[in-house]
Parts: sequence; structure tokens; C-alpha cells
Amino acid sequence: MMINPKNFLLADDDPEDQEMLEEAILDADPSIKLHMARNGQQALEYLQSCTDSELPCFIILDYKMPVFNAVEVLERICVQPRLVVIPKVVWSTSNQPEHVKQCLQKGALEYFVKPSQIGELKSIVDRMLDLCEKTLEKRRQ
Repeated sequence: MMINPKNFLLADDDPEDQEMLEEAILDADPSIKLHMARNGQQALEYLQSCTDSELPCFIILDYKMPVFNAVEVLERICVQPRLVVIPKVVWSTSNQPEHVKQCLQKGALEYFVKPSQIGELKSIVDRMLDLCEKTLEKRRQ
């Protein structure tokens, strides 16, 4: 399966959070192409519509989205062989241990709490890009 190494999916229902994360990601790597979804259903529909070569190399899910939240999206992804291999992270305003635990159990690599400071956001983005690169590197081996 060919996965585009510069194609990310960002699913978040808050336009300000989407814009903030998009800007930070593009500042870190301007060659990344971000596809935006406003809810879990849109994210799943986008993934289903992708050919194997169009699939994102990284998925970022907000925990609290309409229609399907991050856990529900992760549950649907984990049963699809062509999607389960894509690294997924969750970012949320919630830091409730149960939310973190559910997401990690359903296949998220990490769970990030949305930051209040720009320096924290840069650290989160750097970690996301590192996770993506490490996953791609493993696949190349």
C-alpha cells in the first residue's frame, strides 16, 4: 500500500483549533497537505473515498466531535486493514484519564491536551511529525 508521506487528515469541529494546528503544522513543514474534516463522520467518509495512494500518512482527531467522537472513529478504523496502519493521535481539551485510556486502547499512538501557549503547540506538532516520520521509517524497512 502506498501512503502519501505528506498528506495529513485533521478532524476537529472547532474552526479556531483547526486553524491554529494547521498553521503550526505548516510552519513546521510547509510541504504537508492537510485535509480537514469537521466531525468524525466526515473523517471516515474522506478515508473511505481515498484510493490507497491518496490515504493520509497521519490522522489527528479531536476527542469531542459531533456525529462520531475520536473513540468511535478509532473503533471504525481499527477493523479496516488499509486504515489501521496509519498512525493516529487524539488532541482534546479534555485531560480525563478515561478519555486518554479509551483512545490509546483503540489505536491512538498518543493523546495530546490542546495547549494554551504557542510554545506548547510547537512541541506537540514536533512530536506529531516525529511520530509520523518514525512510522514511515518502519514501513520502509
